[in-house]
Amino acid sequence: MLVAVGCALAAGAADAQLRLPQVQLPQLQQIPLQDALNGNTLREPGRRLLERADSVDLRALRLNQIGDLLKRHRDALEADPRGEPVVRHELLAWSPGAAGLAAARSAGLTVVGDGGDDGVTVLRVPDGADTAAMLERLRAADPDGVYDFNHIYTGSASAPEYPTPAGQSGGRGAAPAGRPGATRIGLVDGGPARDHEVFRDAAIVAWGCDGASHPNPHGTAVAALMVGRSPRFQGVAPDATLYAADIYCDSPTGGSASRIAGALGWLAGERVAVVNISLVGPPNQILEQVVKRMVQRGHLLVAAVGNDGPAAPPLYPASYPGVVGVSGVDAKGRPLPEAARGPQVMFAAPGSQMASAAVGAPPYRTVRGTSFASPIVAALLAGALDRPDPEAARRAIATVAKGASGVAAGTVSNETGYGVLGAAFRVDPSAFR
Repeated sequence: MLVAVGCALAAGAADAQLRLPQVQLPQLQQIPLQDALNGNTLREPGRRLLERADSVDLRALRLNQIGDLLKRHRDALEADPRGEPVVRHELLAWSPGAAGLAAARSAGLTVVGDGGDDGVTVLRVPDGADTAAMLERLRAADPDGVYDFNHIYTGSASAPEYPTPAGQSGGRGAAPAGRPGATRIGLVDGGPARDHEVFRDAAIVAWGCDGASHPNPHGTAVAALMVGRSPRFQGVAPDATLYAADIYCDSPTGGSASRIAGALGWLAGERVAVVNISLVGPPNQILEQVVKRMVQRGHLLVAAVGNDGPAAPPLYPASYPGVVGVSGVDAKGRPLPEAARGPQVMFAAPGSQMASAAVGAPPYRTVRGTSFASPIVAALLAGALDRPDPEAARRAIATVAKGASGVAAGTVSNETGYGVLGAAFRVDPSAFR
């Protein structure tokens, strides 16, 4: 309920928001909550599926999900001053020096994560202390440092499930299952159900959860749209190798900024050029630094802009400079009414009246939201960029943008950016009648 690629795109706020200053481009019906989050089952007649899926309004779902997470996991999560969920009694620091660590210790914090290749250090707030007050104290003690909460990020359409707090993020990537393809795509999300028929021949390199498999509905649907294939379904790039980082692992603290940072660090080490992040949440100074470093190295981070509505504040990571923000459109190419608007939108892609893989039975469900538009754009970009490189990344965006539709030449839309991509990859639910 998720990328200027290069330093040049960071020059100037307006240029950064438009993403490509140096590239010449054409400038409610009530339904059960679980159906709204994960789509309706394809056991229903195709027409009814289309009608019900198109009636879903996602604008309130993220707020409901946040409230539910905080209510169910008070022992692991708490709210920041804006009401956003964060990992209880944890703060993050970006590559702190000796002075910063000394300031943290003098404030009573302990280091529980040593800041690996991702540059993120996890700090533990003492029991009984106020996390927000401790953050302010730390920032005052080290004004040159970068500190923030360990925010939780959720799918921009479907809600991940957290049955028990099991598993940890991290660990080596597993050897690929299936035949490795020349095209490589990264995924930061819940873990795909690798035993699903759409992944039978897919090459998937898995990371996270100490090697354990935790199939996630959101991650499964997103991954299928990129690399899935079966007799009745095909994603955009079924011959590509998917590098899938599971940042949830059925844990209440899954989807945290620190786990996203760890996943991006792994993907950077594997030199995966294009990464899809169909997750949304508040701005976070630590995650912003991680994203900035990857953008500067020439990775394309593709993220869903979210479904909080056109008047809602921007969501992240899609709204960070250099990120390829993706919105969703319906079968007629019209922007979804719940999709975010603004300069963070670079492209749009199918995001409703479409089917994707599901966990359990039935194996396919209708999906809706910008979460499911983003992977389509990511897979198209991955076919045009084989390695991280700022100049090559700009060229890849320019190449893909030539195939965009729905926006007049020389204009950029706050609804669909440079236009709609991937309309041909919508899998119509009526095919499952």
